[in-house]
Amino acid sequence: MRIRDENKELAIREKALDMIVQEGFDGLSMHKLAKAAGVSPATIYIYFKDREDLIVQIYREESQRMTEATLDGFDPAMPFEEGLRIQWVNRANYCLRYPQRMHFMEQMRHSPFHDKFRQVAENPFIAAMKSFVCNAIKRKELEELPLEVYWSLAFAPLYQLIKFHMSHRGEPGANEFTLDKILLNKTLELVLKALRPA
Repeated sequence: MRIRDENKELAIREKALDMIVQEGFDGLSMHKLAKAAGVSPATIYIYFKDREDLIVQIYREESQRMTEATLDGFDPAMPFEEGLRIQWVNRANYCLRYPQRMHFMEQMRHSPFHDKFRQVAENPFIAAMKSFVCNAIKRKELEELPLEVYWSLAFAPLYQLIKFHMSHRGEPGANEFTLDKILLNKTLELVLKALRPA
């Protein structure tokens, strides 16, 4: 029986995540991954049953990491404006600090793997956000909306700004784009205005 090496396992995970981001899920083969991670293909199977198990484990780990970062300092019982502000700052900080991880989670969200793995990756984030939204609606701080509409209004503007920032450019023909605190807060104020009950 071969001994598990945490450094090798970490290298395999990190290279797999990079390969998925760069080449998509179809670009991830165990042979290519072994070469990129500097290990033999047999070594990968010490840590992961197969390719799907590898992706599941990375998704679980990244979901947990992102959840911990986005819920830092957040309480579902807090006033809606304060809670959404903390969410924006936490999410922006996480995505800008770990762009590869953000891209991986985006790819998972828009892949056939997402529905399959969503039940596998148990996540306290969903329960916390549901509670947060329900509390805000009860206190009449938030318009009652379908979840998809709420999510689009509350977070899509933030993620689009982050994408513009990471690409260093805005719309075609525009100057270089940089997301700063002033612009983040101004956009958040517009979002909060749109979500308040009429």
